[in-house]
Amino acid sequence: MVRVGVDLGGTNIAVGLVNERYEMIACTSVPTGAKRPAALIVADLCSAVDSVLQKAGIRAEDCEMIGVGAPGTCDIQRGIVIRSYSLSWANIPLSEMMGERFSVPIRLDNDANCAALAEVKAGAAVGYENVVLVTLGTGIGTGIVIRGNIYTGLKGNGTEMGHVMLDMDGELCTCGRRGCWDAYASATSLIVQAKRAAASRPESALNRVENMTGQSVFEAADQGDVAAKFVIAQYCEYLAIGISNIVNALAPEMILVGGGISRQGDRILDPVRKYVRERCFDTREDALPIIQVASMGNDAGIIGAAAL
Repeated sequence: MVRVGVDLGGTNIAVGLVNERYEMIACTSVPTGAKRPAALIVADLCSAVDSVLQKAGIRAEDCEMIGVGAPGTCDIQRGIVIRSYSLSWANIPLSEMMGERFSVPIRLDNDANCAALAEVKAGAAVGYENVVLVTLGTGIGTGIVIRGNIYTGLKGNGTEMGHVMLDMDGELCTCGRRGCWDAYASATSLIVQAKRAAASRPESALNRVENMTGQSVFEAADQGDVAAKFVIAQYCEYLAIGISNIVNALAPEMILVGGGISRQGDRILDPVRKYVRERCFDTREDALPIIQVASMGNDAGIIGAAAL
């Protein structure tokens, strides 16, 4: 039986119809319009679900369930988005609101949790039960799967590894604290670090970049730019410190890295692997996780939501 998966993001709402083999049958995407009231966003979400069902020529009641991955903290038992900064939501009863339109069961979880579940069910982590996904984007998103099931912790707050502290007097984080891993190893923080480095080195090619992105930094390094090379080396160390903390805390079988920066592949992961081999609490080769790039890409949120 088919399921609907919804990846609710701050920029787009992506919806897909997924079969029992976790293959996408039909999909669509619409702008979120995140500054609008929640009711309007949810209405568009439901319309996108209808659109996918119409494409596939089936009715909502023919689906086993609708799963939604949402950014932020979720009460999965009651289907409520407790807090989402990217949507400016607080205590939005998403499952109940969708239930007014659809009569099938509706499941809700954090979007990073859904992405991690997708990798376990159909991606790079098939065959593994204890997996952590780290997504490097605007912030750092993490999803944890233990014994094949999503770990959420008390009240859904158990997977915010991006807010593990690296330096108590460090960089200001979007959460309001200082020194969080998020403030050092997200894609946003890479750009901040590059701009600082450029300001201190007027000769750097980074000063000639009009719209700085993570990709810009790597391109400048490829051209031999000293400042860009320094920034990337420092960034990889920040990334490695956070991943080594995950290894020490959870000892998962596999750690997957996703998000746009992950497209750099071994260029960023080889320094991370070296750091983990040398500095984790238990450095035995058979006690260390596999560290590699996530494979599901943009489909992860949809397929993971459908797998809820």
